Amino acid sequence: MNITRDTIAAMPDSPIIDVWRMGAGRSDVIGLWAGESDLPTPKAFSDAASRALAAGHTFYSPNRGIPELRDAIRAYYDRLCAIHVEDSRIAVTCGGMNAVMLVAQAIIEPGDNVVCVTPSWPNILRAVTIAGGEVRSVSLDHGEEGWHLDLQRLIDACDARTKAIYYASPGNPTGWMMEAGQQRQLLEFARSRGIAILADEVYQRIVYDRPYAPSMLEIASPEDPVFVINSFSKAWLMTGWRMGWLVYPRTMVDTFEKLIQFNTSGGQAFLQAGAAVALNEGEPVVEAFVARCRGGRQIALERLRALAGLHVIPTSASFYLMFSIDGVTDTLEFCKRAVQEARVGLAPGIAFGQESAQQIRLCYARSDASLMQAMDRLETLLRGRR
Repeated sequence: MNITRDTIAAMPDSPIIDVWRMGAGRSDVIGLWAGESDLPTPKAFSDAASRALAAGHTFYSPNRGIPELRDAIRAYYDRLCAIHVEDSRIAVTCGGMNAVMLVAQAIIEPGDNVVCVTPSWPNILRAVTIAGGEVRSVSLDHGEEGWHLDLQRLIDACDARTKAIYYASPGNPTGWMMEAGQQRQLLEFARSRGIAILADEVYQRIVYDRPYAPSMLEIASPEDPVFVINSFSKAWLMTGWRMGWLVYPRTMVDTFEKLIQFNTSGGQAFLQAGAAVALNEGEPVVEAFVARCRGGRQIALERLRALAGLHVIPTSASFYLMFSIDGVTDTLEFCKRAVQEARVGLAPGIAFGQESAQQIRLCYARSDASLMQAMDRLETLLRGRR
């Protein structure tokens, strides 16, 4: 498959954007559509970036990021889960999405396929297509206990052309989490077939029954074709900074040095100074944010479950809930109505794949007061449908 300008032009915008455009800039709309909190970046992180800017840290930075931030990433993994990651295997990236694109450029060739656990954030799947690969979706199942993966179905979807397996744990939009046992089984299978694993761990810290979600780095060797993506956006409240990091196999150090050089030539040094402070000093921020989200999750679960005809899928990670509404088959149209009539912004499930087309995603990383108000408005909207 060769990617042409026409192919890219034909890629649709995410339906989330369609809804967002209807309410963007409206102060009367409570936006639960995007994957970010209503809290600004903590002052300590911003001040560190400001000090670095004022001190003249405005020159080109190393391709893989300033040493202080790479050291902070290594120390973070050592503190969190006793993982030792070599400096040469770490690259600072311009957001998690930049990390995904770098991996896609590094390993995917036309004709390859990537088996992806879905529902999934659509930008990941578009990266596969842009690189010339074919997306093969393996849908999560769900029930009253939440989401779960049939690992054998994932394995069976792989064939001789499968270059990589992608999963996000915890996932967006589902909040599903791959437990350590399944990770080990998946790694053993991937090793036996020479298939790469792309593990999206952006929501690793936003978990409510343990300190962090299991990481593939805890079991993979430095030589394994395992790529782990993370971001400062969620747990450290830094979405607008567009900063993330990537851990890649020992055998691909030179590959990523070159790819970063040709893509971005490295990120802004003064922003990286703020990110280093976030990792080195930001644990209280992460813990407070997770506690806040835990409360928001409880509010959203209780209020949604109380609404007749609405069916919510529980989860113990991320800051999203997915739900369906009896009689609603066009979730994009419903989300547009929610903006216009209830002044609440939601994300239509079709944005994350056909398998979630009749579900709706809600982000509860908001203040309790705004969540309660949003639930009141949704209740009024649904009552008016009856």
